[in-house]
Amino acid sequence: MEKKKIFVDGSEGTTGLRIFERFEGRNDIEILKIDSELRKDPTERAKLINASDVTFLCLPDAAAIEAASLCTNPDTVIIDTSTAHRTSEGWVYGMPELSAAHREAIKNSKRIANPGCHATGFIALAYPLVARGIISADTRLCSFSLSGYSGAGKKAIAQYDDPKRDKELDSPRQYALGQQHKHLKEMQQISGLKKAPLFSPIICDYYSGMEVTVFLYKEMFNKEMSPESLCNEYKDAYMGSQLVRVRDFGAEAETNGFLGANNLSGKDYLEIFVTGNEDRIVVTSRFDNLGKGASAAAVQSMNIVFGFDETTGLVME
Repeated sequence: MEKKKIFVDGSEGTTGLRIFERFEGRNDIEILKIDSELRKDPTERAKLINASDVTFLCLPDAAAIEAASLCTNPDTVIIDTSTAHRTSEGWVYGMPELSAAHREAIKNSKRIANPGCHATGFIALAYPLVARGIISADTRLCSFSLSGYSGAGKKAIAQYDDPKRDKELDSPRQYALGQQHKHLKEMQQISGLKKAPLFSPIICDYYSGMEVTVFLYKEMFNKEMSPESLCNEYKDAYMGSQLVRVRDFGAEAETNGFLGANNLSGKDYLEIFVTGNEDRIVVTSRFDNLGKGASAAAVQSMNIVFGFDETTGLVME
């Protein structure tokens, strides 16, 4: 079988580097490499983009929009890991677990927008609630996330890794306090919500790993729902999924009632936990912000496009 040609535009960032790691040892693809001195040259980039079967864009939003415009080959698939196209017309959302229709769209599309990390965790929890009629689309949801500092980019990584850093970085820090987080638009639109959730992200002093939590009161539900029955709803929604694993109700007892946010650092799948009681239920997704929250999702979409097993090259254990 002829090898598929892959180009990564923006290979120096954390997502690009992780994508390259997932390609190590694969003999079904050929990496198209750009000379380091030409990596910002639009002519050379356009040549490689149009010579590829799949190009990954690991760039800031404006640069990703520019790079997508360089593609004139109708057979080239663009997988954009930036925020630029996640709710844009003509682009499909790269989260195949949500439904058979999402998976089919990824398989047949030439323009795939890779989900944001916070959005991945929120949508994994909220989409089944709305799609299954468990809550109404106009429900106002509240959510928070805990994330390692790698998701904040090179500048933040350098700040956290600096031995002379400000001691404030030793503690968790809330941000996006104006409720304008860049993932909110996709969190609302892809989940099928009529209103944006109240969302508080928290960056913590560890490298990678993430938890996203959503709070649910029993009054929010359109039907009688216990923590156990809600857990079963999630299991049914993600039945057969290889990258989303719904843990049994009560699984947090395995770790003495704690859920560590960095437990899946380096892994490429996502776990869902349902906790709480009959009155108040807490649902949490746990994953690596650089894995299922970024590079793993992009490679998974590529595998689906090519008809490969979607876990090829991913770290599943």
